[in-house]
Amino acid sequence: MDEPGRGGGPGTDPYADPAHDVSLNGEGAADRPAEDTPAAGGEGKAATAQGKPAAGKPAAGATAQGETAAGETAAGETAAGETAEDSAGDSAGDGAGAKPKAPSPPGRRRRRRSFWRELPILVAVALLLAVLIKSFALQAFFIPSGSMENTLEVNDRVLINKLVYDFRGIHRGDIIVFDGDGSWYPGSVPSNSNPFSQFFSNLTSMFGFGGSDVILVKRVIGLPGDRVACCDAQGRVTVNGVPLSEQSYLFPGDVPSLVRFNIVVPASHLWMMGDHRSVSDDSRGHLGDPGGGTVPESAVLGRAFIIIWPPSRWRILPIPATFQQPALDKKTASAGKAEDDAGVLDARLQPAGPALPLTLGFAGAVPLTVLQRRARMVWRRRRESP
Repeated sequence: MDEPGRGGGPGTDPYADPAHDVSLNGEGAADRPAEDTPAAGGEGKAATAQGKPAAGKPAAGATAQGETAAGETAAGETAAGETAEDSAGDSAGDGAGAKPKAPSPPGRRRRRRSFWRELPILVAVALLLAVLIKSFALQAFFIPSGSMENTLEVNDRVLINKLVYDFRGIHRGDIIVFDGDGSWYPGSVPSNSNPFSQFFSNLTSMFGFGGSDVILVKRVIGLPGDRVACCDAQGRVTVNGVPLSEQSYLFPGDVPSLVRFNIVVPASHLWMMGDHRSVSDDSRGHLGDPGGGTVPESAVLGRAFIIIWPPSRWRILPIPATFQQPALDKKTASAGKAEDDAGVLDARLQPAGPALPLTLGFAGAVPLTVLQRRARMVWRRRRESP
């Protein structure tokens, strides 16, 4: 007896019936849509065959098959509708341009606003740190002349330490930067002003206002109470009767001094000389000035301890070995006669600009700003947590 097909006609292959496939495989007709399957008896008959039980088959099975086919058809139509909508949307997008981007999440907008609010704080902290560093710790200077050659050459940049003399005294052989006002040049003698005055002075000098015009660099030869003289029988400078061996730092071909002098360094003053003795305008050239050519300790800005530019000149500036002689500390000074003569170069220094302190300021301000931001976020989370 022939099995009924979808069209209800005899001889129809039962394995070509999608409904039969459903009952065999347990799957829907999604892989093969019902409308693509040929119907022998027309659409009306196919619907009747799917909606009614076939001869010799249980009615419930036929009903289930009909519902499955109908569901698959509806799903197919839905998918087709979505495809059509996507195609229409793509076509509209191609014609009208790219779709607008979705708005940024609230968290990202909040982070952007937070950055712009914190940027002024970062700049202010960096500027504050830069002025503090320049006032009380480190400062860079530019060497404009050759009075300290070959130790310091023209266009070298040196870094001075302003803290070192808070922990130790000035030593013979130190290369120091000092203010020449009131000692070698007209003006008032600098004093150790209060920290607020130093801070304000360095703040204005960073922007090109104020500051001394006679900042100098020399080597310390005599300390307070020392007798400094030139010269012994071998032409050497002596300190407290002890001759100095200066060949390691004097300019090649220079003698220790062509100027004769013999002086006791007054209290709280220093005897200064350049390494290029034949051209250096130093204490020898100011013997007739107040202090007999010496410089007050209060005028000292700091110790030059390193050459930072150019890179080929990077080096530490140590104290020469001749100043380590123990006999130098035996004071045998007595009054003597000083002779006056003039030098040539005064080695006035120029501040190297605010680049270094500002760089150091930003280097310190960035981590401080990040830390305070994280601390604020942690506090906010703890406050908002139940």
